[in-house]
Amino acid sequence: MATNDGNGITRRDLLGLGGAAAGAALVGGLALPSSPAEAQKAPLPQVPRRPLGKTGKSVPILLLGGMALDRKFDPKIAEAVRFGVNYVDAADCYLGGNSEAGLAAYFARAKNRDQVWVTTKSDKHDPKGFEETVFRSLQNLQSDYVDLYYLHALKDPGHLNEDLAVTVSRLKKSGKIRHFGFSCHDGNVAELLHLAAKTPWVESVMFRYNFRSYGNKELNAAIDAAHKAGVGLIAMKTQGSEAGLRDAWTKFEKTGKWNKHQAVLKAVWEDERISAAVSHMDTFEKLRENLAAALDRASLTASEREALERYARATRPFACDGCDHLCNAAVEGNVRIGDTMRALMYHDAYGEPVKARELFASLPDEARRLSGVDFGPAGRACPHGVDVAGLMKRAEAVLA
Repeated sequence: MATNDGNGITRRDLLGLGGAAAGAALVGGLALPSSPAEAQKAPLPQVPRRPLGKTGKSVPILLLGGMALDRKFDPKIAEAVRFGVNYVDAADCYLGGNSEAGLAAYFARAKNRDQVWVTTKSDKHDPKGFEETVFRSLQNLQSDYVDLYYLHALKDPGHLNEDLAVTVSRLKKSGKIRHFGFSCHDGNVAELLHLAAKTPWVESVMFRYNFRSYGNKELNAAIDAAHKAGVGLIAMKTQGSEAGLRDAWTKFEKTGKWNKHQAVLKAVWEDERISAAVSHMDTFEKLRENLAAALDRASLTASEREALERYARATRPFACDGCDHLCNAAVEGNVRIGDTMRALMYHDAYGEPVKARELFASLPDEARRLSGVDFGPAGRACPHGVDVAGLMKRAEAVLA
């Protein structure tokens, strides 16, 4: 099978990922072609799909995150689509609209808008601002519609009000958006999932869910409620978001064929309540790794699950769990610890210093005044023992 301008992914690429053993189970029982001629005729293996709640649609279990897209044609989209990953998650606020413009550049060349599911988001939560963002997204995308439009980073349950419901209904009736939902990152994820379960016009929620969350009884009860109500659930931040601890990734003890990035995705997919996981795949290497994990239908072994549990315990003091209302309340001033740690995550965990500094710079002046603040009480208020003082010191050094 030929590659795509030197960057395409072949069966040989996939067979070499996730350890030498990845290939045997990679295609979920599909026999690999025995000759180059047969390979040219054989269909590519496709990532499994699951229903997305009451939308009535199915989506691939692996979704392409649009944070890394720019305004130029991105061949990673084309490669992902070839293997069935025909869902791209963008946002009006990602890279100043560049993620949406990058999709427009892809569609201009691929001519397959009707074959790719586009989700994008508005960080404006009032009805007027939300509607304006929808129309700006349509312009950026050069599209007549968006498949799923999210209210981005919802914190205040009050924003899911009747006025917004009227606006959403009007946009759906006009065909501008086909489905509606919201994303949420913060400590009240469980509360918002319960709210989604009681709100008929919310069709999908994208929320932070990873290997550190599995034992959380409150969160699991909320996931159950939303799932039973037909809300399509998308997992994000599946890698655990270790702000300030990029080296901690090496602490994951590889006990089988999967590396840490693959293992945490496999763990999310084992939860049948979750329709899909969105992943930040800014390189072909990451795309290949994630495709290999998605196409292999085998479950994690007991030793791999134990390795994840050990890793979760080892990295717990470095990972913000979204409950920053506790640590914020423990310090004087208007410092926003969770938002600062999110920016630091992009710097240290994702290796994107420019994006990290942009996020930090977007905070109010008072929130960025880290010098002279005593973060000791914030660390003591954290239920997970996060080294808040150490991380804020690093944030001041690399973000300010």
